[in-house]
Amino acid sequence: MTFRFRRAALLGGLTFLLGVGALAQNTPWPAKPVRFVNSWPAGGPSDILARAVGDVLQKQLGQPFIVENKPGAAGNVGADMVVKAPAYGHTLAWGIDTTHTVNPHIYKSLPFKDSDLKPLVVVSSSGLLLGVHPSTGIKTARDFLQAARERSLNFSSGGNGSPGHLWVNMANIGAATRLVHVPYRGNTPAVMAVLSGEVDGGTLATPGMLPHVKAGKINALAVTSRQRSRLAPEVPTVAELGLKDLESEVVYVVMAHASTPEPLMQTMAKAIIDALSRPELQNRISELDMRYEGLTGNAAASRLKKLSDQYGRVIRATGMKVD
Repeated sequence: MTFRFRRAALLGGLTFLLGVGALAQNTPWPAKPVRFVNSWPAGGPSDILARAVGDVLQKQLGQPFIVENKPGAAGNVGADMVVKAPAYGHTLAWGIDTTHTVNPHIYKSLPFKDSDLKPLVVVSSSGLLLGVHPSTGIKTARDFLQAARERSLNFSSGGNGSPGHLWVNMANIGAATRLVHVPYRGNTPAVMAVLSGEVDGGTLATPGMLPHVKAGKINALAVTSRQRSRLAPEVPTVAELGLKDLESEVVYVVMAHASTPEPLMQTMAKAIIDALSRPELQNRISELDMRYEGLTGNAAASRLKKLSDQYGRVIRATGMKVD
């Protein structure tokens, strides 16, 4: 190949790439229906919030926003679908932080690189509710600690790599408990396992647990958030009980393909933040016992990085792995 030919080929390729970038930057968004790929089961907090945000965006922008639930492998299935889609903002990952803050530490291999996705918006966060079946005889967090140190207690979670799974390991290392993790396919069946007495307890999303707490069928012991739950203000935080190391929050995040042009990232982030600022979505976030965050850009990336570092330390200390 001659120098002149190589130079022409290089310039031609560069022109093509610049043209593609310019096209992506100048194309109105959305130009067609947008898919929110939710990496967790239908009916859970992530699904409910995604649909609420999608409805508002559809009204604001005039294109359908379709929530497609693709649970599996602690969020890896849905995330991989987004990585394999074109990077033009019409397929976005919707889910919780653990796909990006926990999975890289516990899976020997992932179908994608964590760097293949980048945070678009950190939407909100919420704590978990620590609850047990009444048949355990456990009525307070103090009772729980005594019992869980004396004998093994089976604790359900929404699946391997889920926030509840992580919390079990945090408790075993931070409070010397003997909790045995029992994974289910999502928050709802994990709550049902506690309700039926199939397991002793669980540390799960508050909205799914609370109706059964109010009915006296599950004993609420503590919440893992930094502040008390708006939906159950009578339940103490783990920090109030002297267990600050057991604080844990679920962070709800929208991710985009890492190759998405930055101007398009900014356009999408602004549209989502505008939607989230509307009163009906702020109310919905409160109803789901979440705290609004609304982080974008470097602030969103920093939030996830700090969580990944924190969880990585716990995972290394406990040897938590998923084959």
